[in-house]
Amino acid sequence: MKLYPAIDLHDGQAVRLYKGDYNQVTGYGDPVEQALKWKNMGATFLHLVDLDGAKAGHSLNLNAVKRIIDEVKIDCELGGGIRSIAQIDEILSIGVKRVILGSIALNLDFVKEAVAKFGSEKIVIGIDCKNMKVSTHGWLDTTDIDAILFANQLKKIGIQTIIFTDIAKDGTLEGINVAQTKKMIDETGLDIIASGGAKSLNDIKNAKEIGAHGIILGKSIYSGAINLEEAIQLFEE
Repeated sequence: MKLYPAIDLHDGQAVRLYKGDYNQVTGYGDPVEQALKWKNMGATFLHLVDLDGAKAGHSLNLNAVKRIIDEVKIDCELGGGIRSIAQIDEILSIGVKRVILGSIALNLDFVKEAVAKFGSEKIVIGIDCKNMKVSTHGWLDTTDIDAILFANQLKKIGIQTIIFTDIAKDGTLEGINVAQTKKMIDETGLDIIASGGAKSLNDIKNAKEIGAHGIILGKSIYSGAINLEEAIQLFEE
């Protein structure tokens, strides 16, 4: 299991949102300093989200991403507003290890093209859910699409890894949604990275016990509810 500290980017700064609400923002300053802090606590892979890109439909914080990669020398994955093959190419060219596709992944032909061009190890799908229905466009819209059916469609076209977020939990420190995450793991057989709501070491333990491939940690490590260094020592493999 791998632990992924999250750095959400807004106007070039590290921030956290509450339940994905752009009106409820907490600032954490220079993202490079945050990245260095997590690396010094043992992190080897960061989860980056371009919040402005998620709303705009194109990347807006690539300068900050490139600074993190160049100055901190740490592996990163990036999501938020990625809508074209050219964008994926550009993002990978600056050293990002994996690109996370969100809303655009509803276009299965696009996903198929991306996997064919870049390889399945470079393309990760973020499935953001509310009551197991897929949410899109920076969590502003909820569809009638069943998350598990969608994940299994993605599996058929070569996707191996899903980042599964319960948006009702994200940024709340209410604990991960164990039942829904387990259902996603059991019914797809994919590598599922749990995201949203982790509040304690027990949440990481629960995620590991149900077979999660990894867990993304956001507000819990920023607030000090989870000590990242301790968590990595206890659970990372």
